[in-house]
Amino acid sequence: MSNLEVGIVGLPNVGKSTLFNAITKAGAEAANYPFCTIEPNVGVVDVPDKRLQVLHEMYDSKKTTPAAIRFVDIAGLVKGAAKGEGLGNKFLSHIREVDAVAHVVRCFEDGDITHVEGSIDPLRDIEIINTELCLADMETVDKRIEKTQRVAKSGSKEAKAELLVLEKLQAVLSEAKPSRSAQLDDDELALIRDMNLLTLKPTLFIANVGEDEVGKEDNVYVKRVREYAATERAEVVVISARVEAEIAELSPEEAQEFLQALGLTESGLDRLIKAAFKLLGLITFLTAGQEECRAWTIKRGTKAPQAAGKIHTDIERGFIRAEIVSYDELIAAGGMTGAKEKGKVRLEGKDYVMQDGDVTYFRFNV
Repeated sequence: MSNLEVGIVGLPNVGKSTLFNAITKAGAEAANYPFCTIEPNVGVVDVPDKRLQVLHEMYDSKKTTPAAIRFVDIAGLVKGAAKGEGLGNKFLSHIREVDAVAHVVRCFEDGDITHVEGSIDPLRDIEIINTELCLADMETVDKRIEKTQRVAKSGSKEAKAELLVLEKLQAVLSEAKPSRSAQLDDDELALIRDMNLLTLKPTLFIANVGEDEVGKEDNVYVKRVREYAATERAEVVVISARVEAEIAELSPEEAQEFLQALGLTESGLDRLIKAAFKLLGLITFLTAGQEECRAWTIKRGTKAPQAAGKIHTDIERGFIRAEIVSYDELIAAGGMTGAKEKGKVRLEGKDYVMQDGDVTYFRFNV
């Protein structure tokens, strides 16, 4: 995993483009995606992490590199997208590459912004997008079944096992239910992982509310989205795309004042990033020194050598051990010298499971 990648989907006029433009402004890079003729936009955003700034000052380092998240704006989803309406099927191919899907749902009334379906109904909107994703997956599964049946006839055990999994998927998708609901075990998932099914991807919902509803109690539409998300065990982030667009135009100091005036402690973008990390079970470890302080993103449960491999494959290959101090203990001790004196720096071997906020130095020999 280099940068975590989140695909943003939603019907037209739900605030998806406003939100994406705000994200991209906040981000460091807005580039076309080199995929095909219809290119979704990509925004790369730094993952906020106050610990990095503290380490930067402690080590007086030359540069600081935060973890990053890539947001991919998947346009063109309307009813019938999977069959090619609104250029949809071309766009659906882009979502296959992302780690997670963020589904923007309109939860505000505004007479000036017409809704493509004529009224505000977040559950109907979710159903439309879900149906399109299910139809696209159905096509992928059907094609794979044809191919696998031929191999299974020749007596291949693996093909027969795969066929059983594909038939399970076909059954749920034909009822317009996501692949997730087939509840496949790890062995079954391994057989179809390369298919990159859209409805198997972890999904979170972004409830887009009006500017005047930020920081207030959920409105009736948001409550419906939360109830639905609970059935999918999905996260919900309540954001006002318009407020995010305003924040994106401000300096960090002004943005902080603006958020405080709204009674918020952090922007919607920051909350969205945190929700994506939680959804995908990600944590951050840190490396610090005079040259650079840097945050690295890994899956929760990653062991030290594999974490070292994030920095360079040679370090993983020649891994000897990791020198580790937790960020909190490093700060409490006033720096590495103090942490060593207090016995807070540990030497960990190949079986050590990395923890969020581990400040790490890898010893290796190639």
